[in-house]
Amino acid sequence: MVLDCAIIGGGPAGLNASLVLGRAKMNAVLLDEDKPRNAVTNESHGFITRDGITPSEFKKIAKEDVKKYSSNLSVYNEQVTDINRENNLFTIRTKAGKLFHSRKVILSTGLRDLLPSVKGIQDFYGKSLFSCPFCDGWELRDKPLVVIAENENAFHLVKMVSNWSNDLLVCTNGKESLTGEQKELLALKKIKVIDDEIEKLQGENGLLKSVKFVNGLEMERAGGFITTDLKQSSSFAHSLGCKLNEMGGIETDDLGRTSVKGVYASGDSSIKGPAQLIVAAADGSKAAMGVVHDLINEDF
Repeated sequence: MVLDCAIIGGGPAGLNASLVLGRAKMNAVLLDEDKPRNAVTNESHGFITRDGITPSEFKKIAKEDVKKYSSNLSVYNEQVTDINRENNLFTIRTKAGKLFHSRKVILSTGLRDLLPSVKGIQDFYGKSLFSCPFCDGWELRDKPLVVIAENENAFHLVKMVSNWSNDLLVCTNGKESLTGEQKELLALKKIKVIDDEIEKLQGENGLLKSVKFVNGLEMERAGGFITTDLKQSSSFAHSLGCKLNEMGGIETDDLGRTSVKGVYASGDSSIKGPAQLIVAAADGSKAAMGVVHDLINEDF
């Protein structure tokens, strides 16, 4: 059977795209490797009716919603290894050897975080160090925080975090991520900047207690935020020939259409940087509507 659409990736974007396609009576399949980017965090925030939910519980509830449309929508926990286009059809192959043929494909495979090069940072990321103050700033409000910022987003992140705490320490870890003018402005705001290289982060059970520098200085901190570099979690956008935006996301129009006919993208894969749960889900909904619009117009 030729499917109307195959959704690759079962995060909030892929799940919401599946829901919309199921309700639109489209024959679709969701292929999910089940390795979500937000698995490192204990709670997800900012999604009305689901604030504070664990990522695993969110996914469980979402899959229950999707199951209501099982007459025309199937879900497989399968890793996709290849997507090839043959004429107007896409052939999707999984690691287990399954083959699917589909008229449309939605890429919702997300992004992967590339963390700053600091010893021990993985032990704290998602527990007391985070990348998005909108997602986790409330839990760290008014505490002494560190902002570890090695890239050009440093100044922007510091400004955002200052909304949640006025006790900030900015660490560039020996990188030139802040200009002289930016450092002067931070000094006026009484925000301390340390350019020395970080030796290690110290704490217990994922809870940060202090930052130790190679020069011997040690500063107590209760948590903080970091700038991450982002990379597409899969190579499908490249292999299919999709154009990327300046942030490395897949370039799309308002309904998720990429530069390649029949290929759509949603969620972190296409947004210019990592998105909150609710934004990624909405993006999946828009991409699914784009698929439905195009299929109906093609067949009418």
